[in-house]
Amino acid sequence: MSHPAVPTVDVHAHVLLPEIEALVAGLPGHAEAQALDARRNGPAALAVSGPMVRERVPRLTDASVRLAAMDAQGVDVQLVSPSPSHYHSWTNEETAEKVCLLANEATARHCSAAPDRLKGLGLAPLHHPERTVGALENALEQGLLGVEISSHAPGRELSDPAYEPFWSRAEETGALIFLHPFGCTLDDRLDRWYLSNTVGQPTENAVALSHLIFSGVLDRHPELRLIAAHGGGYLPTHMGRSDHAWSTRADAGASCAHAPSTYLKRLYFDSLVHDPYVLRELIRAAGADRVLLGSDYPFDMGSEDPVGALRAARLSEADLAAVRGANAAHLLQLQ
Repeated sequence: MSHPAVPTVDVHAHVLLPEIEALVAGLPGHAEAQALDARRNGPAALAVSGPMVRERVPRLTDASVRLAAMDAQGVDVQLVSPSPSHYHSWTNEETAEKVCLLANEATARHCSAAPDRLKGLGLAPLHHPERTVGALENALEQGLLGVEISSHAPGRELSDPAYEPFWSRAEETGALIFLHPFGCTLDDRLDRWYLSNTVGQPTENAVALSHLIFSGVLDRHPELRLIAAHGGGYLPTHMGRSDHAWSTRADAGASCAHAPSTYLKRLYFDSLVHDPYVLRELIRAAGADRVLLGSDYPFDMGSEDPVGALRAARLSEADLAAVRGANAAHLLQLQ
């Protein structure tokens, strides 16, 4: 019996939604949030990032441009999530709900241009936990596959008990949760040389995943379907230290039932680590069935050739097929 070719699936791609920025422009707290972002990144980074994003607006907003780029990359399907700049974790409860509902609607509309090739994720407002379940359900009602979240919200980590209803509902519905940080709480320690991104993003991923593991969230919700961007940051390839702490210190092992490294096989990770040797180690640590192709399309910290980056790791044919698309096809329930 013959089998259809495995599609190439990119699970890390973004859409820019100008209507969200129009919604929040000028609201109380907006200027302060912009100032904090500027301080965290530093003037040199902002001077580069602004023109970079403006040059990529067509790729971020026009579905026909996106599809042409996918064809050029050899990508059959993209999982499209809002730009993390749309989190706006400074907004009040009412505005936060409006942002998420608008993001869900606009992302679904963008993906409707090619529903067989573009699958979408919405947003959930971590800074207002009581609104997260409603935002998730709205995303699913719009035909999206789940929601994108950051690594934390002001004053809250992902281990916060206030998120239990959100994790429960995501688990019950089978929704995808895409963990993608925005900003870093190390603040102006990383305000030069783009450290806010190159060091900050992997750090935030590692901290967020550690909170989910060590707090027991993944014990309480074993069927949670969570994808960590940027290969999960520093954590997957440095799990030996976490396992050692769990096995030797009562405070580290108090809330999770198993060695931290075992939870990697309950999570999913994108392949965007920019190093073939690190990618091989991620696959060794998490399993070839837990790693998914990711490009961070179309930002400059992404990969212009995600399939080529995957091939550079010189995986076995079975592992290559799994990461290139078979894992994602199963996770996204593609026909």
